[in-house]
Amino acid sequence: MGPLVWRVIGTGSAVLAGIVANKLVTTVWKKAGRDAVIDPRDPRTPWKDALAFAALTGLAAGAAKVLATRKAAEYYQKSAGHLPKAMQQGDA
Repeated sequence: MGPLVWRVIGTGSAVLAGIVANKLVTTVWKKAGRDAVIDPRDPRTPWKDALAFAALTGLAAGAAKVLATRKAAEYYQKSAGHLPKAMQQGDA
């Protein structure tokens, strides 16, 4: 396995995790009784709601990306016998 494989696996899993986290936050937001549609950039959205939604989305997406990247690195390590070169050099 080479650097290109790691870029596909690592980046792909992180992007997918971010999308799933965003959908999850939107679903939780709706179930919590908040507005069904929220756009933090919309000036009609109250500041409190916009900041809460943005913070929740950022936290969920960041955590999901970290988990997905770690799992992808574990898979890569099991398959190739070593961590991706980018992680071996410390610039993952």
